[in-house]
Amino acid sequence: MKRVFIAFSCMFAVSLCHAADITGVWRTVDDHTGFSKALIEIKKQPDGTYAGTIVKVIPRPGYTPKETCQHCPAPYTNQPILGLTLLTGLKKDLSNPDQYLGGKLIDPLSGKFYRGKGLVKADGKLLNMRAYLGVSALGRTQTWIRER
Repeated sequence: MKRVFIAFSCMFAVSLCHAADITGVWRTVDDHTGFSKALIEIKKQPDGTYAGTIVKVIPRPGYTPKETCQHCPAPYTNQPILGLTLLTGLKKDLSNPDQYLGGKLIDPLSGKFYRGKGLVKADGKLLNMRAYLGVSALGRTQTWIRER
């Protein structure tokens, strides 16, 4: 029994060492158009949660990017989109080291808030970011690609 416990403890420790980390810069890809929209830098906060800030807006064909947060409530009202923290409160799921839960996202074009969760793919280069209202089934998933 002692050996089984040690074996499971070692496997758990190894899985934590290889757990996908979401800190870094991610390229967002619109799930409807397939075009890249922005680069988001995700950083770990002092309270252990993760926050994402827009560090670059990517122009796309036939679209002029907005410069400020449209229809956003305070404190986001008329804030520049570049530098906007659009993701807050995301935390690692203790039962699945590749999943992150409990986030809050703002859409800077509509001013709407969504709940969010993310799942890092095995290679650590893709992040499926889901934004939803109420229950996860009522939402959209974007694939974000790791830039660095």
